[in-house]
Amino acid sequence: MKAIQLEEYGGPDVLNVIELEKPQIDEHDVLIDVKAIGVNYADTARREGQYVVHTELPFIPGAEVAGVVAEVGHSVKGIKKGMRVVTLIESGGYTEYVAVHSSSLIPIPEGMKFEKAVAIPLQGLSAYHILKTMGRLEKGETVLIHAAAGGVGSLAVQLAKLFGAGKVIATASTPEKLDFAKKMGADYLVNYSEEGWEDRVLEYTDGKGVDVALEMVGGEIFNKTVNCLAAFGRLVIYGSASGEQAKFYPASLMKRNQSVVGFFLPQIMRKPALFQASLQELLSYVNTGQIKLMIGGVYPLSDAAKVHELLQGRKTKGKLVLTP
Repeated sequence: MKAIQLEEYGGPDVLNVIELEKPQIDEHDVLIDVKAIGVNYADTARREGQYVVHTELPFIPGAEVAGVVAEVGHSVKGIKKGMRVVTLIESGGYTEYVAVHSSSLIPIPEGMKFEKAVAIPLQGLSAYHILKTMGRLEKGETVLIHAAAGGVGSLAVQLAKLFGAGKVIATASTPEKLDFAKKMGADYLVNYSEEGWEDRVLEYTDGKGVDVALEMVGGEIFNKTVNCLAAFGRLVIYGSASGEQAKFYPASLMKRNQSVVGFFLPQIMRKPALFQASLQELLSYVNTGQIKLMIGGVYPLSDAAKVHELLQGRKTKGKLVLTP
């Protein structure tokens, strides 16, 4: 089978097409004939050696796969050959076949395309648990979502509304992206590339600040976002796209009972009951039209380097998908 592998850290050009033997499965595993692979910023961070955890080389990126069950281990129950499934794995998804533990599989609703199903696991579960599990969002609260036109951001805007948020304030870096966030359901729009954007956030909350903030930029954006928090406000960090570390004084949170919390999806994946139920809920939202997905482009697996370049160049909207 074909796969994309990196043997050194670096730019998109370190992604190489290689030939591998098809994976063997054990009694509890399932072999998936991969039809769609989700591309994420985590893949680019892995490639650059900048991921939250160390990336051992050689390495095959890819955490989201959707496809058809090709083989089933003899101890597996409830899963049959030919089933259409989606899953989230630690790595190894940029291939034609993957072997996964049967407990990680979720059936794809009838009629849903593989490209749509694969757009949900990583970014959908992230948006879901950032808001609910870590952000503890309650009905009527105000949410600030940075990079609201991105994969996690655009889903978070929609989920915040579904979960009953009173106001959703979306930020992005261009008018086009802000317009997209508005179409996803944002109530207020802020261009965070402009000076004084934090003042506009406070204006939209009548000076009170936001109850939950989603932050993945880092640096000065982080500090300004902390200043946008209301009393008892929660800021959830789920990335550092700028590569800049912020200077932060934890004691500053005491005065208004505020919280800064980290989020890392693999920790959620270690609790199967938690992620399985939420992934099924997300797929049902998509299937019923309550969540809109935007597929930004579908490319052959061999174009992985090009897709990484597009993603990091911030020239895309919506989910990028590879197909073997």
